[in-house]
Amino acid sequence: MKSEEVGQAIFETWTVEEVAKAMKENKIVLIDVRTPQEYMFEHVEGALLMPLAFFKPDALPGQSDKKIVLHCGSGARSEKMARLAIESGLARIAHMEGGFGAWKGAKLPYIGTNMATGAPHRVD
Repeated sequence: MKSEEVGQAIFETWTVEEVAKAMKENKIVLIDVRTPQEYMFEHVEGALLMPLAFFKPDALPGQSDKKIVLHCGSGARSEKMARLAIESGLARIAHMEGGFGAWKGAKLPYIGTNMATGAPHRVD
């Protein structure tokens, strides 16, 4: 994990492996900032959705028990949203480097769409 001080806040960049481990250990809340359509087509199992267009940093859950990690498709939108959250007063926020593309590239499991039926299914 990389950390950067931004004013009085801490901005963290996590690898997909760090995110997967922390999710398995129930230590983070992963928030997907992609569009609802992107999320419905495929997403990290257990990730919550807060699309960029409706992103409200003050609506994020507290971080007393679990850290918040944002992610998108490539890492660009989630980094932008994390920095916006810091500007809005959050003292600590993280994003996943490389986004969902890196998650899939690392062959980590996710929820995809069965193209024959349109139903969601786990992709390992």
